[in-house]
Amino acid sequence: MNKKDIAAISKQFKMDSDLLKIADIYNVYIKQESSDIYHEESQSFSLLDREQQELFLTNFKKVLGGKLDVKLFEVKFQSQAEEQTDHTQRLLYQGLHTDDVGEWKADMQRIALKMVQDIQYEKDMVVTFIRGNYYKTTKRNSDETEINVRDEVYTTPFILSSMNQTELPKRSLVFDFIEREFKSSLLADTVIKLASPIGGFLFPCFTDNAADVNHILYAAGKANKPDLQFIENVLNGKEIMTAEEDKAVFEEIVKAIIGDEVNSKTLASVYDEINYMLVMEEENEDEDWSTPTLDTKEVERVLKASGVKDVNTEKVERAFQQVVDDKTYELKASHIVPSYASKSIKISTKVANITISPQDLRFVRQVNHNGKRYLMIEVEEDTMIEGFKLIPEELLK
Repeated sequence: MNKKDIAAISKQFKMDSDLLKIADIYNVYIKQESSDIYHEESQSFSLLDREQQELFLTNFKKVLGGKLDVKLFEVKFQSQAEEQTDHTQRLLYQGLHTDDVGEWKADMQRIALKMVQDIQYEKDMVVTFIRGNYYKTTKRNSDETEINVRDEVYTTPFILSSMNQTELPKRSLVFDFIEREFKSSLLADTVIKLASPIGGFLFPCFTDNAADVNHILYAAGKANKPDLQFIENVLNGKEIMTAEEDKAVFEEIVKAIIGDEVNSKTLASVYDEINYMLVMEEENEDEDWSTPTLDTKEVERVLKASGVKDVNTEKVERAFQQVVDDKTYELKASHIVPSYASKSIKISTKVANITISPQDLRFVRQVNHNGKRYLMIEVEEDTMIEGFKLIPEELLK
């Protein structure tokens, strides 16, 4: 799945959407101190009152929030043995296609039991499963206006799960209007924190309007902190790489090629070259355009185009082999480049910390003068500090 696919389905988690219909919902309450299901409840989503539906829809939308490979991860399922009946891919596929609500509930319960097996949660948990259909309109030519665009749609059956912690309400002072007196609140009902899910998943993934049952979209609770044990033991998924880890791999590969010292102009050029690949992806979003990646050839091209000397194929392949033990490894371009839309690069010194955008990195230089190092920033306008305009000084006086 790409970010556009995720955004498209995410925005349909709203009341009265005609492009997403939820059929069934199954809630499981798991006690903190046990590894058992304390309570379960299954029913048609349409039978919930409207307020409950709104709360759940907001929860499901939050599960799909966040960036790919930062909070959302496309996970490939591990291969399953023919006799392995509790493989999550098999349970989800069965639950997706059965017409028997009891069978769907039984398959989801088996996944919920895998969640509590050998895991001790810090708080009581509520795990929610839903299944339904997502409809995506087909594309039409501009002259086909006589037919409603929603007459033809791609239909994708799906299962989504969210994991939510619970908490007891805080005691507070209330005023009783009937008795006309102040008293402490006696609320004892557990609050389910639907506004901040700590995990979840969407099955199946879909690409180019086709379902991909060999992949599942996993949602982590925190950025760059996927639960690897959950991915492996509960989802039966293969190992993943976060954007943060991918960026670190790129940095180590470049260091292995050119060393750990670089000037700002070269680094800015590297970011510009890679960002251009992402810009081209955006401009060709309606064409058959794959996510930009950097293999050994692309890394060699980027470094040469950025003015790095003494770069060759053998040196780059050796660096890949040294860092990831795989000369065929591909890095996602979107993982490597800091955001061009914000001041995403941090420059840390003992005196000050500065943040700038990648395209402005070329205006920053470290210079030596009279045996001392200085950080020099080229500016086109007056510099203001605490309301005062800074007086220009000649560096070489």
